[in-house]
Amino acid sequence: MKKLALAGAALALTAVSVPLTTSAALAAPAAGHRPAAHHTAGHRIPFTAATVTAGDDGSYRIVWKAPGVRTVTIRANGHVVARGGAAGDVTVRGLPAADRQWFDLVPERGGSLRLADRLIKLDGAVNFRDAGGYRTQDGHWVKMGEIYRSDALNKLTDADLAKLHRLGIHAVYDLRTQSERTSGPDRVPAGAAYDVADVLAGSPAFSAMPTSADDAVKMMVDGEKFMVGGGTARAAYGAVYAGVADEGQHGLVYHCTAGKDRTGWSSAALLTALGVPRRTVMDDYLASNTYRAAANAATLAAMPPAQAEIYKPLLDVRPEYLDSGFDEVQAAYGSFGTYLRKGLGIDGHELRELKKELLVG
Repeated sequence: MKKLALAGAALALTAVSVPLTTSAALAAPAAGHRPAAHHTAGHRIPFTAATVTAGDDGSYRIVWKAPGVRTVTIRANGHVVARGGAAGDVTVRGLPAADRQWFDLVPERGGSLRLADRLIKLDGAVNFRDAGGYRTQDGHWVKMGEIYRSDALNKLTDADLAKLHRLGIHAVYDLRTQSERTSGPDRVPAGAAYDVADVLAGSPAFSAMPTSADDAVKMMVDGEKFMVGGGTARAAYGAVYAGVADEGQHGLVYHCTAGKDRTGWSSAALLTALGVPRRTVMDDYLASNTYRAAANAATLAAMPPAQAEIYKPLLDVRPEYLDSGFDEVQAAYGSFGTYLRKGLGIDGHELRELKKELLVG
């Protein structure tokens, strides 16, 4: 596909885990392998909801809903590890250690779905996660293992870099300002392309510290609006989506410092363009509060209480922040489709091609 222009329940059977026999038989995916989405071409994926969540003890919880389907088989590394019905909630244990464990959810009819835990656990980043794994309003699913979002990469360890290389990270888009990049240069996996897409260059939104919690909230709202309408923001996101549209760059990660605001709008706009419902988009945006909870708590604990009260809105993601971005889209462009076309240079043909590459089912 050419690059984009850079202009601006049903009755559920009880789910039953299948005992694993020999762990050695369940080999981890090969290094550098980005698993393709397993589905049957032209077959609708019947899952209306599905998630994989990794436990701290090496277990994996798999939850799904597939109305009208009688049986669902869960496979990992080519082996059946669980079975269930139209709805299921199973925990799989005993799988060998892997950089990332993938599961194929295979219904008795219709297309299958390949999922993994969204979070990529790293020592030097806390908010590195898959941008995919979501269902669209028309029943497609955003592929996992293609596009990622993250906080800053400057503290990645050598082990982190090796892991990301094995996971097939081929391109990094740095959304930070020049001062952020200078004080904490990215560490990039071997062989990955590095591109600067400075969202806030020229923005006055974060030029001074707020003096009250209300001022801090206003700062975040104004910053979100700039991410939609600011010239440098539109150019930056246009560059990111051009990379997303280039299949050769898949295994792509875009990031800012905390991975929640500039990165948050990047994911919100991309998922919206792909047809993911607003509620799901909001849930993905707000998940940064969970992934960053420990880091944010430590930051606030190191401050005097009065300062922490002012600073907390800057660390949070809140519905009103993201809503202000979508409100700005409506006010400035009239519709999200017009924002894509006039603000980011993504026309109808390019959007269809983008969906073709990133959606399954």
